[in-house]
Amino acid sequence: MQTWSSVAVPRLPGTPRPLRLHDSATGQVRPTAPGPIARMYVCGITPYDATHLGHAATYLAFDLVNRVWRDNGHEVHYVQNVTDIDDPLLERAERDSDDWVVLGMRETALFREDMEALRVLPPRQFVSVVAAIPEIVEVVAKLLANGSAYRVDDAEHPDIYFDHAATGRFGYESNYDEATMAKFFAERGGDPDRPGKRHPLDALLWRAAREGEPSWESELGAGRPGWHIECSAISVNRLGFGFDLQGGGSDLRFPHHEFSAAHAEAAAGDHPFARHYTHAGMIGLDGEKMSKSRGNLVFVSRLRADGVDTAAIRLGLFAGHYREDRPWSDTVLAEAQERLARWREAAALPAGPDAADTVTRLRDHLSDDLDTPKALAAVDAWATAALRRDGTDAAAPALIRDAVDALLGITL
Repeated sequence: MQTWSSVAVPRLPGTPRPLRLHDSATGQVRPTAPGPIARMYVCGITPYDATHLGHAATYLAFDLVNRVWRDNGHEVHYVQNVTDIDDPLLERAERDSDDWVVLGMRETALFREDMEALRVLPPRQFVSVVAAIPEIVEVVAKLLANGSAYRVDDAEHPDIYFDHAATGRFGYESNYDEATMAKFFAERGGDPDRPGKRHPLDALLWRAAREGEPSWESELGAGRPGWHIECSAISVNRLGFGFDLQGGGSDLRFPHHEFSAAHAEAAAGDHPFARHYTHAGMIGLDGEKMSKSRGNLVFVSRLRADGVDTAAIRLGLFAGHYREDRPWSDTVLAEAQERLARWREAAALPAGPDAADTVTRLRDHLSDDLDTPKALAAVDAWATAALRRDGTDAAAPALIRDAVDALLGITL
């Protein structure tokens, strides 16, 4: 699947800082330790609606990971999927009397436009689930063969399910108790009451063909994949088992990431699926989580159409820490626009205070679990001093422009 255009990332002088990130599996902020190639998988969209600020916040957080790793000299192998076959997409297409393929293509194209406008560095591989169905079938067949999966006793719809206890480690990634897992499983696409399952938490791997639904012929029988298995197959087949980071929004911590890990580990007979599991917080509007079900979405494309500078969107979302659930409002946007204008005014001056310490502080804060509030404050301090005409270093404004571009993805 076509990805979006990249941008040049300036190289900065000085000493970069190795990245430390929060890991949901351990509950600790700990070092990432990639080799020369840093391997990252971030779960992509289900393309049944436009990109909202909750999506943007997640992809911007992992864009910072990408940028800090690059600053440290790593080549980044970044993979992202597109869930272009799933119940929400089919339901939206039916509701709107739309073709599900056309709907998915249209919204994926808009997503690419939004990501490019936001200056998110693109994945090396942007993978359609439909295109990956043969490799998903291969993993499901392996799970059936080794006893980690089973067919329900249903002659009409012999769906295949994953035995959630197959690895003996289920729950290590999310660290939720069974009651919490049961709650989220029911709320987030699970089917705990499906007759024939061995346990309510067992997750769908392959949905046998139903009349009126798209399906694909395979050795499993006609059908289509469940949700979680797609990321297991797509990530391991491109990044290898035990890659550096699986990322996504905090609502994916369970069940999606827990099952993605469990499926891959059961198929490989190895552990762990990823070396880090990192999750971004939710964005709210008027005190509620921003979500399609609540109808309180702020779309990136709408802001762009209204003439909002996407650099201000980045700054508004970076004003809070990526792991926090945080609000979006007209006030947040206005403050970001004012900050952007102040930075640009300062960076356009013929001279300013020495910028080396500011770059060091930027690196320190971003390498410490992507602490963007402190990183923004470091640039604020330089801009304030520059606007007071406190410095005479003619090279400082250009260095600040490069650092803010390279590390925060913002052009001044």
